[in-house]
Amino acid sequence: MDTLSPSDPVDLLVVGAGPIGLACALEATRAGLTARVVEKGALVNSLVGYPTQMEFFSTPELLEIGGHPLAATYYKPRREEAIDYYRAVAQREGLDIRLGERVERVDGERGAFTVVTSKGTHAARAVALATGFFDQPNRIGVPGEDLPHVAHYYKEPYPFSGRRVVIVGAKNSAAKAALEINRHGGHATLIVRGPEITTSVKYWIRPDLLNRIGEGSISAYYHTTVEAITDEEVHLKTPDGPQAVSADAVLLLTGYHPDFAFLERLGLAFEGPERAPEVNPDTMESTRPGIYLAGTVCGGYATSRWFIENGRIHAARIAADLAGLPIPTLTAAGQP
Repeated sequence: MDTLSPSDPVDLLVVGAGPIGLACALEATRAGLTARVVEKGALVNSLVGYPTQMEFFSTPELLEIGGHPLAATYYKPRREEAIDYYRAVAQREGLDIRLGERVERVDGERGAFTVVTSKGTHAARAVALATGFFDQPNRIGVPGEDLPHVAHYYKEPYPFSGRRVVIVGAKNSAAKAALEINRHGGHATLIVRGPEITTSVKYWIRPDLLNRIGEGSISAYYHTTVEAITDEEVHLKTPDGPQAVSADAVLLLTGYHPDFAFLERLGLAFEGPERAPEVNPDTMESTRPGIYLAGTVCGGYATSRWFIENGRIHAARIAADLAGLPIPTLTAAGQP
């Protein structure tokens, strides 16, 4: 994928090799610009971290970039199909991608940036941040959160067979984890801060979960928060007073957020309680000239505001602004 030497300057340096980061590089090259992608982990790193055989909520055409068709076995693609798809697109397009390289800072100004990474420097006229949010879990800040049997990510149900698992959260990730663990021989207990499993849980998941709770195969505590985690128990604050639940494993599926510390080091400005980075919505340029944002990172704490299907337009707008082309608008299908 390396088409330029590290010393060659590029028009656009993209930070993050997720679907939207790849789309940024792809749109830039199609606009006649040079582009390079720098990624601290693996290609589509967040998707690699998703649960095994996870089913996307979107249909294939809404996940496609660059006009490349995504072939899926079922109506909605699975994680493994998407990973293979984005790898194939990057390969076909010959995108210049540098993996395992963390961006530490961005020096200079629009037209003459020096991007300093863990492996060296890159010269770029502009920078696009497509860093997502999946690497930064929302911590609950209680004693025991860092114990070995506590995790902020869920991969698959098999390690939890025959075990008591406390799951904190009430959205899609927590709901699916509870159902899968239940079906593979584990006992799941859900800790829900609010009065119910949130109505935003997908319509084919929520009734199933409520039925399992109703029959007693999955336990649930509502209006409840975690006060501490020990080697064997989770201590709760419930409407009926303090309680302790036995736990062999604890999954804190309380969501994720962008790397605000990194964005702050770059000198970006934020707005509102969601801390969404300020951008020009037409061009996606931030308050620091020459630095653009694309994809889910644009939502701040509102991580469900942007996804692949509506974040793809960011890539096209960034490329158009840099190339001096008309800024595209969003179609009903989410394509520029």
